[in-house]
Amino acid sequence: MSIYGDYIKSVIRTVPDWPQPGVNFRDITPLLQNSAAFRKLIDSFVHRYQEMDLDAIAAIDARGFIVGAPVAYELGCSFVPVRKKGKLPFKTISQTYTLEYGQAEVELHSDAFRDGDRILVVDDLIATGGTMLAAAELISRSGGHVVETSAIVDLPDLGGSQRIRDSGHSVFAVCSFTEDE
Repeated sequence: MSIYGDYIKSVIRTVPDWPQPGVNFRDITPLLQNSAAFRKLIDSFVHRYQEMDLDAIAAIDARGFIVGAPVAYELGCSFVPVRKKGKLPFKTISQTYTLEYGQAEVELHSDAFRDGDRILVVDDLIATGGTMLAAAELISRSGGHVVETSAIVDLPDLGGSQRIRDSGHSVFAVCSFTEDE
């Protein structure tokens, strides 16, 4: 967790019973609207990764872009979008993953990375871990090396961060929420 983790967590809004009863939705919109909080959020990532030898930030569609782009800029890395199926205009590789309610697919341009590129994967939230694992698999298939997976929020009770660790990737989250918070 970041040194700003408790502060960042305090700015994130919890919306109970959305999108369905029993779900506590973690809304990052107030975090993005608060300039001081947003700066601390980006600084959390920059401070963690500034001394790592990274080639690119791979950010997951779409809220991962919000963090990934400024972090890539600050670290002097390239920015590579991992998009939902059908959103990239060039030759792509894709990876299907399972959601709670079905399947989805993410894509990456086939020429996004060179063999051995060191990649940080960024998203807004880790729930069940499916999207992050699919992105990591795409990066590996394209020749990149996933240095770490990262997110603003981890929901550890849903098991995603453990699934990611069990698959051999390290995980960083700025803050986390348990189901009873």
